[in-house]
Amino acid sequence: MKLSQFKFKLPEERIAMYPTRYRDESRLMVVHKSTGDIEHVMFKDILNYFDDKDVFIFNDTKVFPARLYGNKEKTGARIEVFLLRELNEEFRLWDVLVDPARKIRIGNKLYFGEDDSMVAEVIDNTTSRGRTLRFLYDGPHDEFKKVLYSLGEAPLPPYIKRPAEPEDEERFQTIFAKNEGAVTAPAAGLHFSRELMKRMEIKGIDFAFITMHIGLGNFRDIDVEDLTKHKMDSEQMFINADACRIVNAAKDQEKKICAVGTSVMRSIETAVGTDGHLKEFEGWTNKFIFPPYEFSVANSMISNFHMPYSSMLMLVCAYGGYDLIMQAYDTALKEGYRFGSYGDAMLILDK
Repeated sequence: MKLSQFKFKLPEERIAMYPTRYRDESRLMVVHKSTGDIEHVMFKDILNYFDDKDVFIFNDTKVFPARLYGNKEKTGARIEVFLLRELNEEFRLWDVLVDPARKIRIGNKLYFGEDDSMVAEVIDNTTSRGRTLRFLYDGPHDEFKKVLYSLGEAPLPPYIKRPAEPEDEERFQTIFAKNEGAVTAPAAGLHFSRELMKRMEIKGIDFAFITMHIGLGNFRDIDVEDLTKHKMDSEQMFINADACRIVNAAKDQEKKICAVGTSVMRSIETAVGTDGHLKEFEGWTNKFIFPPYEFSVANSMISNFHMPYSSMLMLVCAYGGYDLIMQAYDTALKEGYRFGSYGDAMLILDK
């Protein structure tokens, strides 16, 4: 398929700038693959589509406050630093993006905090925007991370055109977030409240947790028309024996297995064996899924409504069928659904 096939007109006012008041009270579009039928319900009604021993697979990655604002030495120019990942714990080395990049060179020092409590030195240029920073901090590593994160804010996606606010620290994080390492939240998981998950448990639904540390590659523009030539950024993922046991038991019993979000779907498709069972995995994936694609593990999925041309939209089209999903997106626009990480959700059911 071609990049241009994933174009649609998305008015800016349809992108959610804030979450709904309650997590599970966003809207939910239910798309039935077998019939093409589309229903409109509330997210908490998702319970009605699943039964005892069905399984939901969640991504338990935890978003860290990756966006910092500092000042360049001498000039005092304001610089945005986006933390991508820690490269070396001992030497406090971090892979970062800086903006404006043209003002930052090797050897420059950057100061963070009202009292310049954190200083970093640029030691490497990795890409046109990317840099390696060495943070000059003498205390223990735990203390360093605490200070560093206290200076950061929730890394909202670029299409949310407002500064991060205190409530974003909680709402741009799933309630089951556990393993730190993501620079953006697994959006489909944001709709699950403690009350909803308790009701799911009472109904006998099982949960499996995997970890994929979602990177900025999800928001990077795809710049090739031929999708076979696009390369995804690598992201770190972990699937343990417990998750495999829960998912494979449900598969053997022909239960519903629901992938909560595109990061989960990419992870389980990375770690599936030739027998269609989930395997333990620890490593990196750059799996890029677009139509046509044969899925092996999940027989339902939840996803938010994504941006035009995005790799997430392509994966959803691969799962739900290109024509049906693009029709569903057209319906979503007509029916006033909200798009993006803080927007509404879609449930796609195989049967």
